[in-house]
Amino acid sequence: MADPIEIDPKEAAKLTLLRRLVTTLLVVMIGGFLVLIALLVTRFPQLNGAPTAQAVTFPDTIDLPDDVTAEAFTRGSDWVAIVASDEILIFDAETGDLRQRITLD
Repeated sequence: MADPIEIDPKEAAKLTLLRRLVTTLLVVMIGGFLVLIALLVTRFPQLNGAPTAQAVTFPDTIDLPDDVTAEAFTRGSDWVAIVASDEILIFDAETGDLRQRITLD
């Protein structure tokens, strides 16, 4: 039979410390993974089957003045803005009527 391996007590202490460090790392990694899963579940409720946000409604048509060419578009809670090269036109989101005309310098 093979002779048993003799381990120096100093080496045994180092191995015990190493084993404890590895075990601690394992526990911390498992805890971090569980926290990550919990954050994903709470931050993305639509994955849980919770209702999602309602769709945004827009007016059927927006009649721009003849001299305006739309370059950009944005929407607020009850308004729609069309950005042209030299002005911003604010329209009502429900009716599409022109509310305000802002001239840019």
